[in-house]
Amino acid sequence: MKRTIKLLTMLALPTMLGIASVTFTSCKEANVDNPAVKVETQELIRTSQSWDGVELPDYFAGRPELVAMKYVFPAGQKLGWHHHVAMNYGVLVQGELTIIGLDGKTKVVHEGEAVVEMVGTVHHGENRGTKPAILYMFYLSQKDLPLAVQHPDIPLE
Repeated sequence: MKRTIKLLTMLALPTMLGIASVTFTSCKEANVDNPAVKVETQELIRTSQSWDGVELPDYFAGRPELVAMKYVFPAGQKLGWHHHVAMNYGVLVQGELTIIGLDGKTKVVHEGEAVVEMVGTVHHGENRGTKPAILYMFYLSQKDLPLAVQHPDIPLE
């Protein structure tokens, strides 16, 4: 009982003082209804750089708009040259995808891998494999910003 009162006092004190108090628990540490069943976690990527090693830009000022997209690249399909205005990253859940920068830098993303896209740098993607590549991308954008700016004037090989 004393322990409960002490805990409640510790939680209420910041509120009484006008200070916000928040405790963060990772999913790995959170209580579950069935302790015999464990939630598996695996960090796929944590970085401040795009796949080509360039530092990501600062966040936009203002209200964010988060966008999640699913892309399916048929075998042999090439996506045209484009660049992104907003930061984005994703996970390839099937197949293999090759990303090529206008400067010739290349990144092959394999099934199960995460990738952080270039921002402001012209590039394109292509599926050089034999099965469809499925990519889930997450954009940290703002309302009315395009997810990609196309460059149809640059021919694909």
